[in-house]
Amino acid sequence: MTISIDPHSGFCFGVTRAIRQAEEHLQKGQLFCLGDIVHNGQEVERLERLGLQTIDYDALRELRHGRVLLRAHGEPPSTYRIAQDNELDIIDATCPVVKKLQERIRTTYNSHPDAQIVIFGKVGHAEVIGLVGQTHNTAIVIESPDDLDRLDFSRPVYLFSQTTKSVETFRLIVEEITRRRNLLFGDKPADLPPFEWHDTICRNVSNRVEEIKDFARSNDLVYFVGGQKSSNAKVLFARCKEANPATFFISSPDEITGLPDLNDNARIGICGATSTPLWLMQAVRDKLVEVSS
Repeated sequence: MTISIDPHSGFCFGVTRAIRQAEEHLQKGQLFCLGDIVHNGQEVERLERLGLQTIDYDALRELRHGRVLLRAHGEPPSTYRIAQDNELDIIDATCPVVKKLQERIRTTYNSHPDAQIVIFGKVGHAEVIGLVGQTHNTAIVIESPDDLDRLDFSRPVYLFSQTTKSVETFRLIVEEITRRRNLLFGDKPADLPPFEWHDTICRNVSNRVEEIKDFARSNDLVYFVGGQKSSNAKVLFARCKEANPATFFISSPDEITGLPDLNDNARIGICGATSTPLWLMQAVRDKLVEVSS
């Protein structure tokens, strides 16, 4: 029996950077984080044991003269205004990819104030809140092509995407917007209002879909390790299970109490989301070794 950890799983660059910044600044004293630094309970607990204090927006509004880390997901402009008013020291761990996307949306909004800024993303997701904030909360968030009825196709449309969404679904949305516009202006193509779409999906994240499917197929049994709050974990787990039905979602090694009947040459794989720390996948590996001995 062999047990392996997917080399492509684990923290993405943005999360790794945010965790490193938190660890560095914790050595200098008290540090707050606005929201869970990563959607993984075990990693949040590890950092809290080091002294990181997670706060919400209500607590932020009451805080004075403290140091606050902004996680990789990014924040809307209103958060920075609160920090300035409260004389807070901000450690900005916004992922550079997200930061660039925020700037592009803000520039587009300022240049085309009468256009519809559309964001393909999950309503209420931390990153999406930060993106919508660049438009004074006027951007339209869509989660699938089914939401396109909310758009006015007689007006300009500028489409962006949350960095961790599906490339395939984004392309379907582009195709459907194009189709509906052509239906509306079919006999008057010169009257078509502008439609610009920007594929702002992070390839370091999106490429993991195919990588994790390949990994799942190469194993007889797969344990997918992820946080219950992680959108990325839900998406990757679903793709993993499509590739190998013998895939199980767990958040902790403690959930493993035994193994199904496997032959001596069975291959067991461990993989996870972009919010899953390597140390947690290693702990799952150690638990599997323990229960199989």
